[in-house]
Amino acid sequence: MIVFVVLCLIVLVLFFNLSATKRRKPKSAKPIPGPDPWPIIGSLHLLGKYETPFEAFTVLSKIYGDIFSITMGSTPCVVVNNFNLIKEVLIAKGGDFGGRPDFMRFHKLFGGDRNNSLALCDWSVLQKTRRSIARTYCSPRFTSLQYDAVNLVGTNELTVFMTELQKLPLNEPTDIKPVILAACANMFMQYMCSTSFPYDDTDFMKVVRYFDEIFWEINQGYAVDFLPWLLPMYNKHMNKLSHWAGEIREFILARIVQDHVNTLDYQSPPRDFTDALLIHLQEDPNMEWNHIIFELEDFIGGHSAIGNLVMMALASVVRYPEVAKRIQEEVDDVTRGQRYVNLFDKAAMPYTEAVLWETLRKASSPIVPHVASTDTEIEGFPIKKGTMVFLNNYELNLSAEHWDEPDKFKPERFLSPAGNVVKPAHFIPFSTGKRTCIGQRLVQCFSFILLSTLLQNYNISPGSEIHIKPGCVAVTPDCFKLILKPRNTEPN
Repeated sequence: MIVFVVLCLIVLVLFFNLSATKRRKPKSAKPIPGPDPWPIIGSLHLLGKYETPFEAFTVLSKIYGDIFSITMGSTPCVVVNNFNLIKEVLIAKGGDFGGRPDFMRFHKLFGGDRNNSLALCDWSVLQKTRRSIARTYCSPRFTSLQYDAVNLVGTNELTVFMTELQKLPLNEPTDIKPVILAACANMFMQYMCSTSFPYDDTDFMKVVRYFDEIFWEINQGYAVDFLPWLLPMYNKHMNKLSHWAGEIREFILARIVQDHVNTLDYQSPPRDFTDALLIHLQEDPNMEWNHIIFELEDFIGGHSAIGNLVMMALASVVRYPEVAKRIQEEVDDVTRGQRYVNLFDKAAMPYTEAVLWETLRKASSPIVPHVASTDTEIEGFPIKKGTMVFLNNYELNLSAEHWDEPDKFKPERFLSPAGNVVKPAHFIPFSTGKRTCIGQRLVQCFSFILLSTLLQNYNISPGSEIHIKPGCVAVTPDCFKLILKPRNTEPN
């Protein structure tokens, strides 16, 4: 009898607990489909057969649907593969997905704390403040004085850039990426720091190289990101990251920031972005020295994105000579061979701008994963705090559902019948929502004038085999060579 009573009590307790659980459980909660993980490695084995994880995500979406779960090592992840779901994550519920992956590599690149970075930090009031300081300088409006300043800096650097290009061997394979990156770096440094450096400055070129190495690094994935117990095997790699970052920081402090500290007039308007950061440091008790130094480093490092985008555009141009010809026709028509291109020529050169958009579409640069900062949902599916969310931009950019002949390089897809540049809503190469790339206008501006000027002055052909990694907007630091043949149309 005692045993029977105890069993009845246990059944009653279980029944009431189950009922309470059902009452607490949201009606919308439903299990997310996805592959069963293996012990220890999760589903990492499913990604190994593809050149980029996003190719695997696209294949898996055909099996499990537009949202599916996947375990990476021991990290619970969710992949979303259509535009409506991506908007839900980035816009409608952007506050719920404000975190970033806690990869050791990211910590190594930013002084031991990835929250020093704007792009790789978790969202916070501090990060919102840092973005607001940068917005005026990094998102210049077309009619603003800042846009005029961007144009002046860019066109002035073109003269130096072309002089440096003329020092390279002509009509034979040559490595032009270092020169392009140096021009981009000087454009950023002149605009943000009111300084620039000679291309034969050894320390400057070393820092430009390290920035490029880091840009490539951030665009890669490693097993240690999801299997941290592998860290001892990656010590050498991690030390290399710390070395690159340390050398960059030392250069910026010694060759840029110190001069601003010595000459800054706190009672006058800021001369540039560096001044604005130093003034804010003085005025805001919540802002620390590391916050402004790493923010400046973050934005100066944006030049690598431009240099790599230009190289990717050139990779397509040399594959499709008809594309190069149309750009040359536009630039010749606008400049009449009397000057270099400037930013106010963009409206008259829609095809050139479309080439850059098509380059970004084909590159399908992955959006940095987000992490749920609270328990939430996506389309009714429960998402636990700490879940990593991958946004499959690769599917958006290369799916036949969204694009006609998606595998072809067709810049005209971004032109209206009237010849104006148009971009569909689902095309989000710089992400969207509150964490959209704040420097995207600078990327568009400087890449436009560099690509235009190169093709204004040279016929360009491949000088080596060209390989571009799918789902990646970076090319390897030591990448393909190109052959420059002067067009003999240099402006007077």
